Amino acid sequence: MLKPTHSRTNSTGSSRHSRQNSRDWEVMPDVPPDNHKPDQTPEMPGICEGFLLKKRKYPLQGWHKRYFHLEKGILKYSKTPQDIFKGKIHGSLEVSLAVMSINKKSRRIDLDAGDNIFHMKTKNHEMFYIWVTKLSAHRVYKKNEAMNHHQGVLQALSSGTNSLPAVASFAQRSMNMPSMVSRRNGLSRGRMDAFHGTPTPSLARHHNRQVSVTESVAEYYDASEVLATESSSENEASDESGLSDITTTSVSSAHDVPNNVPKDTARRRTLPAHCADNSHIGILSILYNNIGKDLSRVSMPVALNEPLCFLQRLSEELEYSHLLDIANRIDDPYERMVYMAAFSISGYAWASWRNRYKPFNPVLGETYESIRNDRGFRFVSEQVSHHPPLSACHAESENFTFWQDQRWKNKFWGKSVEIVSSGMVNVTLPRYGDHYEWNKAVTCIHNVFSQQRWLEHYGDVIIRNTKSDVCTCKMTFVKSRYWGSDTSKNEVQGVVLNATGEVVHRFGGSWHEGIFCDTLSTPQCLWKPNGQPEDHFLYYGFSDYARELNELTPELQAILPPTDTRFRPDQRLLEEGKVDESDRRKDEVEEKQRDRRKELAKKGEEHVPRFFYKSLDEAGREVWAYNGAYWKTRENPGFANTKNLDLW
Repeated sequence: MLKPTHSRTNSTGSSRHSRQNSRDWEVMPDVPPDNHKPDQTPEMPGICEGFLLKKRKYPLQGWHKRYFHLEKGILKYSKTPQDIFKGKIHGSLEVSLAVMSINKKSRRIDLDAGDNIFHMKTKNHEMFYIWVTKLSAHRVYKKNEAMNHHQGVLQALSSGTNSLPAVASFAQRSMNMPSMVSRRNGLSRGRMDAFHGTPTPSLARHHNRQVSVTESVAEYYDASEVLATESSSENEASDESGLSDITTTSVSSAHDVPNNVPKDTARRRTLPAHCADNSHIGILSILYNNIGKDLSRVSMPVALNEPLCFLQRLSEELEYSHLLDIANRIDDPYERMVYMAAFSISGYAWASWRNRYKPFNPVLGETYESIRNDRGFRFVSEQVSHHPPLSACHAESENFTFWQDQRWKNKFWGKSVEIVSSGMVNVTLPRYGDHYEWNKAVTCIHNVFSQQRWLEHYGDVIIRNTKSDVCTCKMTFVKSRYWGSDTSKNEVQGVVLNATGEVVHRFGGSWHEGIFCDTLSTPQCLWKPNGQPEDHFLYYGFSDYARELNELTPELQAILPPTDTRFRPDQRLLEEGKVDESDRRKDEVEEKQRDRRKELAKKGEEHVPRFFYKSLDEAGREVWAYNGAYWKTRENPGFANTKNLDLW
């Protein structure tokens, strides 16, 4: 087993508990398959089944009891053994395609297949070792099986055209493999034949065409990998979300809907330099050394960053604030809730183009302001805690007040990075006295080591009006399936319910294309994102709005506090394309933060945020509220005339 080693962290103050958790995780090595002759069948390990604890698909909702069944290299689970027998499978994956990591102390077994992650826990250590042993045996079995068929096909092809029946035989035998044929995949045998290009009697009519057979077999092996990956998609959303009966309406008419977002803001439309090349970064070793650990505590090379920080990322959620302006003018509470839902979804639109780089982690005391006269709001944010990392923000407009404090956790599970936020988003509408609050979906970057990496959001989001129980909104960000069309990806489904739980409105679409509601008096597209600049790939995937966030004009330079992100030297150097210099300055900024913490510790003091304070919300949860001091200080006496933290 491979034990993770230490990597440099952005703080020497990491808790003992966190360090211990990192040491406890081990990555199970990929055992090379045994050598088999093509006519031999690998020895099949026995079935392993029983109840285990499984982490809920949408994190921060604890663990639940599920029945797991491992057979022929395929791990399936459902609620009961009877459900497994009836074929009512909640999720499955092929264990040989997954990275397997274990934690002996907590009896944890994690399987990351790239497009899906299983987090499992056993009741006792005896069951833990049984499952680890069985999973390892099935992983070897599937690799041997694949090698067996692969070698057989190669041997058949190397024999020339007379080996066509042998090739057909191997393809047919492969077609009959249990892991390849599944009614849950909705593929009939005839469709499988057509899909794989299985040799049929017509093959004899085209036997001097050996290339066709070769292409057919190659297509089969490519397809088998895709099907195996697809079979690992979890289907819990259908029986846990309560939205399985909703049919999402197409948003193809979105381009006909006028967009209230201003097109010309007189701000910059490009960056000083193209995005940094990070293909040389050994991200594999960095991530594997920190499997199961919160990556927000791990210092990454600056070339993996985009020239924005999390404080600025929070302000991106207000790009489509006109939806809140509209909501504040709608008398009907159910329709108003629909627009609140559209706004909450719009905050994820940036993610479609931003899976190659990560934002900078703000240092303690770092701030960011954004005054958007074009959109009628002003925004301020501050990093109020370092461990755990916590960013608080507040925005105000004549039509709304928006605030949140976000506790970010980034976890690596072998092939995927999961980004979890535990804070609530809040919006008040002054005209009606409404106070809406909602949680955030989970963000996951799949296949992080592949050029085909992709990002998705998934989970249930509930919007409540704390001032009224007239209606609530429930949305599901649907987990994508690998083997699915592009039109089914990034899907969002939602309903607005009245006080008795009856559906008043249904809406749906995708978080990267638009949201449509056909239950309004006039069916319409509620929202669609602005088009991306043609050169977005050269500039970190930034939209026009994102390119404006780090702009530092002479007017701003004279007004902003020195703690503002736009003065952060490592981020500014990266934006200018000076990667090596940025990396050096990043180390200096992080070291300076550590020195400040040591000085405070010597004095027995703690950092006190300047513009936010800790309090309890109406539900008794700990939150960070805005104290109103930022804009007052900015106006009089001005930050140049006050004492400010020296962060850089």
